[in-house]
Amino acid sequence: MVLACAVVGVLVACVAWILVTSMLARNELLAAQRALEPLRHRIAAGSQAVPAATNTSSGAGTPGDAVRVAALHAARAHRLTTGPVWYPAAHLPIVGGPLRTVRGSAAAADRLTRDVLSPLVHTAVELTAGTGTGGGHLNLTGLRRAAPALDRASRTASEVRTQVAGLPRSTWLPALERARTRLVEQLDRIVPAAVDAAAAARLMPSMLGEQGPRRYMMVFENTAEARGTGGLPGAFAILTADRGQLGFERFGNDTELAEARAAVDLGAEYAALYGRNAPTSVWVNSNLSPHFPYAARIWTAVWREHTGQRLDGAFALDPSALAGLLTASGPARLPDGTAITAANVLDLTERTSYATYPDINDRKKFFIDVARATADVLLGAADDPQRRPALFAALRGHLQEGRVKVWSAHPSEQRELRSRPFGGTLPDGSDPFAGLVVNNAAGTKLDYYLDRRLDWVPGRCTAAGREVTVTVRLTNRAPGSGLPTYVTQRVDAPPYRTRPGDNRLLVSYYATEGAQLVTATLDGGRALLSQATERGHPVYTFDLELPAGTTRTVVLHLLERPSDRHPTILRQWLVRPLQATVRPSRPCGD
Repeated sequence: MVLACAVVGVLVACVAWILVTSMLARNELLAAQRALEPLRHRIAAGSQAVPAATNTSSGAGTPGDAVRVAALHAARAHRLTTGPVWYPAAHLPIVGGPLRTVRGSAAAADRLTRDVLSPLVHTAVELTAGTGTGGGHLNLTGLRRAAPALDRASRTASEVRTQVAGLPRSTWLPALERARTRLVEQLDRIVPAAVDAAAAARLMPSMLGEQGPRRYMMVFENTAEARGTGGLPGAFAILTADRGQLGFERFGNDTELAEARAAVDLGAEYAALYGRNAPTSVWVNSNLSPHFPYAARIWTAVWREHTGQRLDGAFALDPSALAGLLTASGPARLPDGTAITAANVLDLTERTSYATYPDINDRKKFFIDVARATADVLLGAADDPQRRPALFAALRGHLQEGRVKVWSAHPSEQRELRSRPFGGTLPDGSDPFAGLVVNNAAGTKLDYYLDRRLDWVPGRCTAAGREVTVTVRLTNRAPGSGLPTYVTQRVDAPPYRTRPGDNRLLVSYYATEGAQLVTATLDGGRALLSQATERGHPVYTFDLELPAGTTRTVVLHLLERPSDRHPTILRQWLVRPLQATVRPSRPCGD
C-alpha cells in the first residue's frame, strides 16, 4: 500500500511538473516571440531604424539586442522541456504526441535564435550599417568573414525545418497544432533567407570586385514584347564593381548592337530550336530561349565583338522589378523634370512612351534617360545607410522571384548561380515540370495586354506512366482602337487579314523530362505543333494568331513518369503575371 501510494505520488508529481514547466515554457516562447516582433516589423518595412516605441521592457532596442533577448527566452524554454521527466513522457502513447510537439518546438526555437538568427542579423547589420573598404557600397571583407557562420546557419535552419516537420501533426490539442503550423510557416521563410545569405557570402565578394574590378552587362527587358527570358532586350548599361563600389560607365540601346555578332556555339539542340531566328546575330532575338545563361553568353559575346572588352557576366531586369527597387530608393527624375516612380515606371516605359515619342530615336533616348536616372537614384540609395536595408530587401525579393537574373562568366560562380532562382536556368532532372513560354512573333508591343493561364491536372496511373492534362489559355486584352501604330504594327506580314490589336505568338510548353505527348487540341480542334527538346525537356510549340479581345485554348494530354510531387512552374515574368493552378496528385499504387 505504501509502495502504491509512493508510485501514485511520483506520478502526480511528474504530471504536475510537466504541467507547470509546460506553462513556463509557453510563456518563455511567447516572450521570445515578443522580443522578435519589432525586428519582424522593421524587416517588413525594409528599414533598420528603431522607433522609440519599440524599445519595450524586453530591452530589445536594436536588431542584435532583439535576437539576444529572444535567444535567452528560447534557451529557457528548451531547458524547461528537457530532463528525466519530459523524455519518457514525450514517448508515451496518446499523451506523448503533444509533449513531443512542445519539446520539439522549444528545441527548434532555441537553435533558430542562437544558431540561425544571430549570425544572420549580425551580418545584415554589419553590411548595411556602413561602407566597405575604400567607401564601397558593401563591406566585402565583413561578408567574406561571415561566410562560415552563414553556411552553418543555413545548414542548421534546414535541419530544424526537417525536425519540426517530423513532429506530430495531429494531437488532441488544437492550439498546439496551430502553433506547430505557424512554426513551420516561419521556417519556410527563414530557411530560404538563410540559404540566400550563405550563397551571397560565397558569391558577392568575388562578383563585386574584392580581388579586382569587374564589369557586367545589365540589360533592361521590355516585357511589352515577350521573349523567352521575359521581354525584348532593349536599353543596356555596363555595370562596374570594384571592392564593393558600384558604378555605371556606359548606357546604350539595341540599335548600337544591331550589327554585332556573337561568336558563341550553344550546341546543335539550341540551333535546331532557334537557329532560323538568328539569335546570335539579331540582338532582339538573343533571348528566345527561357534558359537565361544562353542569352547572357550571347550578350557578353556580342559586347566583346563590338568593343573588344571581355565582361564578367550579365544581369537582366524589367520595369516591374525596377518599380520594386524604386519603392525602396525613392523616385528618379529625368533631365526634363519628369518623375520616374514605382507607380509609373512600367506604364511610362511600356505603354505611354509609344504615344509620347512617336519618333523611334526620341523614344530610345527616353529609355536610356530612364535607365540612367534610375541607376543614379539606386546607387544613391545603396550609399545611404537609411535607405540601403530597404533597397537590399527589395533586391533580394526580386532575385528570389527570378525577376532579376544573374549569370557569371566565371565557372565557379556560375555553378552556384545556376541552382538559384535568379540563375534563370531550365532545371535538370526528372522531377515534374511545367513551363509556359511565349515569344512575340508579330513584332508588336501588345504583350502588355496578354493574360496567361496554366492548369496542370494529374490523372490516373497506367502501365505507361501518369496521365497529365495541361490546359493553356491566352487572352489578348488589347483595345480594338486607340493604340499607336508602332504598338500594333505587324512585321511578320501574315498571309491573312489582321486588324490593329491582333497579335501572334509562338507558344511553347516545356514538359517533364521523358514526357510523351498523347494528343493536343487548339480551341477543341486538331492542333498543329512542332516538337523538340531543350535541356532534357520535351518542348511543344504552337504558332498562334491571337486576335484582339479573344481567348485561345490549348490542351495537351501527356504521359509522364509517376510522381506525387508538385511540378516546378517556370515563371516567365511579363506585365501581367502567369495564373497557374496545380491540382494535387495521389501516389501511384494507392
